Order: sequence, then C-alpha cells, then structure tokens
Amino acid sequence: MSSTLAGAFGIAALFVAALALVFAIQALRAQSGAPKNTQKLPATPAQAQAARAQAQALQTEPEPEPEPQKPGTVKSELRRLSKELEDARNELRETLQHLAVVRYDAYGDMGGRLSWSMALLDDNGDGVVLTSINSRNDARSYAKEVSGFESDSKLSPEEEEAIETLRKEASPALGDPDHQ
Repeated sequence: MSSTLAGAFGIAALFVAALALVFAIQALRAQSGAPKNTQKLPATPAQAQAARAQAQALQTEPEPEPEPQKPGTVKSELRRLSKELEDARNELRETLQHLAVVRYDAYGDMGGRLSWSMALLDDNGDGVVLTSINSRNDARSYAKEVSGFESDSKLSPEEEEAIETLRKEASPALGDPDHQ
C-alpha cells in the first residue's frame, strides 16, 4: 500500500474518530439535560451555597430558545467535519486503490511464473493494466488503459482475469449506498 493511500485512510480514520467523539459528547449532554457549566468553582463555602441557590433558580426557570449556531460550536464543527469527510471519500473513490495481480508462465520452456499482469483501478473501474512478459532473453512491459472495467486495446486472457477479479469485488460494493 502506498504512503499516499495510507495517509488518505489515516485522515478518514481521524475524521471518523472525531465524529464519534462529537456524537458521544452530544449523547452525554442529552442524557444529563444539564446546561454547560462554564463557571469557576467557588473558593469559599458561602460562594458554594450561593452557586447552589443560583443553580436551583435556573432549574425552575423555562429554558431559553436555542441560539443560532456559532462557529466553533459542536454542531458547526460536526457539520464541518462531515463535509470534510465526504470530500475525502469522494477523492478516495477516484484514486487507483484496487489491485489484482495474475502471475503466469508466458513461455512453456521457462518456469517460475515470472510473467505477470496487474490491474490497478479506482471505484469506477477506471485505471490501467500493467503487464510484464519475461523470457530467457528479454522482458517486455505493456500498459493498457482501462475505463469502466473495459479496454479499447486487445487484452490477454491474464489481463482480462485481473480486471474480472476487480469487477467481481466491485459488484457487491456498487449496490452499497455508501459506495456512491
């Protein structure tokens, strides 16, 4: 896995963790039903008693209407993180992240399955098929463009097998609503 792909997965994991933290904080606030306490603790017992009396008075008063969202609030941060996560997911769908390799013996007189075809595609089936044909005297390399799991170039059976492997992996994901 390339460092760019690992970095993208790391960023996505960080956003998911941040969203989970925000949801947990929201759930705790909703369960307690208590408003945020931003006051400092009282220094003397008399101040503590006055603070308790003030808290009791606040509990009997009706709650004010919620204020419009301000930058830096939990809801605004949650929306911002959700947007960034969706942007990262959209960018990730267009990266060459699916890989299938087929190894084979291109020539009967040579063993070891040193020849190979590799399909490298994104979520839409767009990308490239790379092939290396090895013989005793030389090695040849080919690159063929793939669009929608199909190629305009003639593909070898091994190249088709590599693409077909990725098409089968993509089939269940294409029905997944998160995949789109």
